[in-house]
Amino acid sequence: MAQIQLPEILAKVTKLPAKTFQVEGDTVAEAVKHLCREHDVLEAHLFYDNGQFKDHFLFTIDGELVTADTPMVPGSSLDILLATSGGLDTPDAPLSKDEVERYARHISLPEVGRQGQQRLRNSRVLIIGTGGLGSPVSLYLAAAGVGTLGLVDFDVVESSNLQRQVVHSESTIGLSKVESARRRLLDVNNTIRVETHETALTADNAMALIGDYDLVIDGSDNFSTRYLVNDACVLQGKPLVYGAIYQFDGQASVFGYQGGPCYRCLFPTTPPASLAPNCSAGGVIGVLPGMIGMIQATEALKLLLELGQSLSGRLLRYDARAMSFGEVRFGKRADCPVCTADPRHYQLSDSTQACASTPAPAVSLAPQHYIQPARLAELLADASQPPLVVDVREPNELEICRLEHCHNIPLADLDEHLDDLPDSAPIYLLCLGGGRAEQAANRLRQQGLEQVYVIEGGLKRWARDVDPTLAMY
Repeated sequence: MAQIQLPEILAKVTKLPAKTFQVEGDTVAEAVKHLCREHDVLEAHLFYDNGQFKDHFLFTIDGELVTADTPMVPGSSLDILLATSGGLDTPDAPLSKDEVERYARHISLPEVGRQGQQRLRNSRVLIIGTGGLGSPVSLYLAAAGVGTLGLVDFDVVESSNLQRQVVHSESTIGLSKVESARRRLLDVNNTIRVETHETALTADNAMALIGDYDLVIDGSDNFSTRYLVNDACVLQGKPLVYGAIYQFDGQASVFGYQGGPCYRCLFPTTPPASLAPNCSAGGVIGVLPGMIGMIQATEALKLLLELGQSLSGRLLRYDARAMSFGEVRFGKRADCPVCTADPRHYQLSDSTQACASTPAPAVSLAPQHYIQPARLAELLADASQPPLVVDVREPNELEICRLEHCHNIPLADLDEHLDDLPDSAPIYLLCLGGGRAEQAANRLRQQGLEQVYVIEGGLKRWARDVDPTLAMY
C-alpha cells in the first residue's frame, strides 16, 4: 500500500471526505487509477480522454518530480500538486457578506481583521480526542471559523460522558464520538468542513494523519497517545497545543512551536502506573475540561493568527479548588530523544504505558483463574457462606456503584492487607473492567495464594450479564 495526497482545492471541488488516501499500484499511474476507481469523480479532473495525466498537475514523491511510470514503493507518499490555479474559487476568496456578519466581532479586532479571519478559514486543525477537552476546543474553533477541523476518536458516546463532554448529547448516545461531534459542530457553523477519523491514533497512522493539518490539539487521556502525538508533531514541524486534566487540576502548554521545547523536554518519562490513574478511576469535575479546553482553543487561535505570546516554554497550571493559576517555565533538553532525532530514522512507538487502569505487562493468568459474572452470581445466591469478593477499585469509585457484601481493598493498598486474606479459600477479584483485578491476582499468586479468580470483564460485564440496573461510568 502507498499513499496519495490530493490538493486541498481538488478534494473540496470533488466533495471527497479527505485529501489523503491509501492505494495500491506498482507505478504512479496505477496508484492514481486505483484511486479513481474508488472515487470516479476524480478521473475527469486528473486525466485527459487519452488516459494521460493533465498538464496542470505535478506529481512528486519525497519532493522529487516523478512520471506516470515511476515505481511506487510500498509505504511511499505521492503528492499531487496544482501547477496552475486555473481560476478556481480558492479559499483565499474575499469573505462573503454572511461571513463578515458572522465574524464581525473578530474582524473588528485590529489584530485579526478580514485578513486574519481569512487565515482562520484557510486553516486545518487536528483534534486528538472528542471527549472532555476536545468538546470545548472543537466547539469554539468551529464558532471561530477555523475552516477545517479533523477529529480523531474511536470511542462511542456513553451517558457517563455527558457530565463534561459538552459536544455530545443524549440524542447521540451510542453513536461514534466523531460522528456525534461532527453533527454538533456543523450545527454550530455549517460553513466549515469537519473531517472524521474514527480510529485510534497509532504509530502506523500518526504521521499521515498529523501531516495533513497545520496544527494539532491534544485532547487525549493516556500517556501512550500523548508521547506519540508529540513525537509525530516534532518530526513534522507541527505545533502542538497540550492540555491535561485530573480531578480539580489542569495543565496547558504549547510544544514544538518555532523550534521550542516539546512534551518530552518537559516530561522525559511517564510516572508509574500507580501515580497515573485515568478520569474514570480518579474522577474529574465537569467544568474543568471546559476551562482547560478554552485555554487550548485560545492558544490555537493565537498560533494560527500569529499574535500574542504563546505558552511555548511555559506550563500553565490551574487549581479549580483554589481558583488559582501558576506557571512553570522550561526549555529544550539537550538530550531530548525526539528534538535531537533525525526524522528519517526516528521510529514512532505505541509502547508507552497508559494509566493505572491499564493492565500491567505482568505474567498472564491461566484461563482457570477467571470466572464469568453470571457464575459468580450463582455462587453468591446459593452459598450459605458468601464467597470472598474483593473490589480493588478506589473508595471514591464505590460511590457510583458496588456489589453487596464486597470487601474494598484498593490495588495500591493490596500489599498492606495480605495478612487479612485467607490462604485456603477462594478470593474473587473485581474492578471496573478487569484490568486492575488481573494485576491484583498476579500479585497475590506471587505471594503464594493459588485460589484467586478474576471476575472477567469486571463490573461492566456484571451490569451487562447480571444486573442492568447497576450504574456505570
